[in-house]
Amino acid sequence: MGWNATWRAKALPELAERDWDLIVVGGGITGAGILREAARRGWRCLLVEQRDFAWGTSSRSSKMVHGGLRYIAKGQFGLTRDSVRERQRLLGEAPGLVDPLSFIMPHYQGGFPGPRVFGMLLSLYDALAGRRNHLFHRLEELRYLAPGLREDRLLGGTRFQDAVTDDARLVMRVLGEARAEGGEALNGLKVIELDRRAGRVQGLVAEDSESGERFTFRARAVALATGAWADALRQKHGSEHIRPLRGSHLLLPAWRLPVAHAFSFMHGQDKRPVFVFPWEGATVVGTTDLDHRDTLDDDAAISREEVDYLLAACAQQFPSAQISAADVRSTWAGVRPVVSDGAPSLKPSDEKREHALWVEPGCVTLAGGKLTTFRLLALEVLAACAPMLERSLEAAGEQVFEPVEAVDLPGLTPPQQTRLRGRHGRALPELARVLKTVGSECIGHTDSLWAELAWAAEGELVLHLDDLLLRRTRVGLLLADGGAHELPRIRALCQPRLGWDDPRWKREEQDYLALWRRCYSLPN
Repeated sequence: MGWNATWRAKALPELAERDWDLIVVGGGITGAGILREAARRGWRCLLVEQRDFAWGTSSRSSKMVHGGLRYIAKGQFGLTRDSVRERQRLLGEAPGLVDPLSFIMPHYQGGFPGPRVFGMLLSLYDALAGRRNHLFHRLEELRYLAPGLREDRLLGGTRFQDAVTDDARLVMRVLGEARAEGGEALNGLKVIELDRRAGRVQGLVAEDSESGERFTFRARAVALATGAWADALRQKHGSEHIRPLRGSHLLLPAWRLPVAHAFSFMHGQDKRPVFVFPWEGATVVGTTDLDHRDTLDDDAAISREEVDYLLAACAQQFPSAQISAADVRSTWAGVRPVVSDGAPSLKPSDEKREHALWVEPGCVTLAGGKLTTFRLLALEVLAACAPMLERSLEAAGEQVFEPVEAVDLPGLTPPQQTRLRGRHGRALPELARVLKTVGSECIGHTDSLWAELAWAAEGELVLHLDDLLLRRTRVGLLLADGGAHELPRIRALCQPRLGWDDPRWKREEQDYLALWRRCYSLPN
């Protein structure tokens, strides 16, 4: 049976009866990485996610696979080295999912950082990566690379390389690797409490969001990878806690602000770094950094102040484009789980972005960390869990993604084939089967195929319409009004595959459009 809601309903009671070596709580990139590394070592492992895979921060990040340039300035050379190496690993293992992206830092007279200081940082950055990949362009050259860039007092710009990804698809690809190695993953399963007995965590109690039924799971170890939600379950010691910080983004049609590179610059208001970069055929502007004071149970949403802040960044760097709120196609806001010692004087941007590991008998909590180093974070968690299982953490190779077998994908260009291999990995043969039936047409102006939508409905554990349109594919972000005009065709293609009757589809459609207007469009 496919990995879908029908499978889930039948499998859930049986999975709750098993004895697990490790249960991972949290279906973002960190949790997926832990499951993948545990499964490849033969551990009996299960992942449970309260909403949907990548629902939290891991579908609403800035999409960048950074080498950690800013850590050099703080003297964190080891972290930068690890980040650079993991970036290069992901670029090599998952082309089409993790792709190179050139960045340009414009330099202005009297501004920081200047070309010389920035060049010195990049030289060290390149040395850690083992290759030179930066170059300074004088103003005359920069005009060709960055038409429309503000030229007042502009000296030139430094171009360097990092990478970009579809963060939600990265999570799904890692989960696919874990499941292929024997791990299991369930969404829509909220952990109510950890089962603590005799001073030790021995499992957990979780509630099925679909049926309301509660299940008790037994495990020799539990790994909490719940990001901003970590404080809700862990046993707290000391003053360290999670400080939820919101980062919001605007998505513009590419024709309104066409950029071939990512542009990094300091915002005039607060001297924070802001980016304008190409993503999925659109242009993204982000990000903000402020305390998130709303409930974590709801999707985060951009505020009017954040919209104004990001529009001001566009006006600052690309004044001739005259970008306004009317140009915004969609927005998203993610909550970063920053570990704080509670110092009230620290501004959000001054908080350290280092991860923390908290251990109690039978349970390990990981908080913080960055997308790029998810594999290393997973190994750190497993090293803490291994003694609880009376095991050592044996080496099992460093490759995150197994090579994808050659599959015939007729009617697709080489870049399209690379894209599908990167995003779907071991599921590519199943996607190829759907392609033969559905065809290779793209959805509107996006690069996503109707066949990808159909395959997700069949075999990627979609429980609700927003799972399908905001995370399995990104058409809800890339199409106007969240793809409302395409909903009749989406219904014809996906409703039979999802097994929803007409009243269920109508409810899902209404809920999705209400969610999109509330959290993924401009604020009222």
